[in-house]
Amino acid sequence: MTTLNNSPAIILIAGHWLGAWAWDEVLEQLDTDDSRAIAITLPGLDPNDPGRSTRTLEDQAETIGDVLTRLDVSKDQPATLVAHSGANAPVSLVLDRRPELVHRVVWVDSGPMATGSAFASDLPEEVTELPLPPFDVLAQQASLDGLSAEVLERFRAKAVPEPGPVLRQTVELRNEARNKVPTTMVCCSIPGTQVMDMARGGHPMFAEVANLENLEVIDLPTGHWPMWSRASDLAKTIQSVASRTS
Repeated sequence: MTTLNNSPAIILIAGHWLGAWAWDEVLEQLDTDDSRAIAITLPGLDPNDPGRSTRTLEDQAETIGDVLTRLDVSKDQPATLVAHSGANAPVSLVLDRRPELVHRVVWVDSGPMATGSAFASDLPEEVTELPLPPFDVLAQQASLDGLSAEVLERFRAKAVPEPGPVLRQTVELRNEARNKVPTTMVCCSIPGTQVMDMARGGHPMFAEVANLENLEVIDLPTGHWPMWSRASDLAKTIQSVASRTS
């Protein structure tokens, strides 16, 4: 697809169980006169895909790459990738393979994955998909702060089980140029100072952060889903970051 709009591209990618719909409130508030902002649904998270439970991280990374191509992203006009939570795995692969196409990566309550890591490498092979757990269980793993009963009801109604292959697949990275891509970490459920302490201490969740050469940390205190609990503030942060010339 060839576009006549030469403004920078912003690609929003939500985490586990979520599709493009998760960014609706953020998209409404992004200044699209100055940017081409789109949200995408990764393979495996489209409820109408009959083979979705077999989709892999490779499928997801290839889809992001295809979107970059469709938006005419290039070295001269790179895109901003916004990755929430579990979208960090496919986005880490894209950064490793095509770092020159990324103007900046924004990790939303997330961060880059290290080579050799997987979200759930010990998930049994017979588990084909992982449904959204009950909220009392989920709250033990990620903060639900700021989410109303109405938002939780929508989350439950729209959530799609996460494909087993996506959760089990190991991320293999080879290109150190990925660490040179300008990076913004939007820290929500864990304060930025704590994230950096964890990174320096080699915590598996954030160990890769210590290797980043151009890092900015922004605190946006709320729960793990700021696209719902602080949509306006998140949109302003993304817009500000994406509009920078360096």
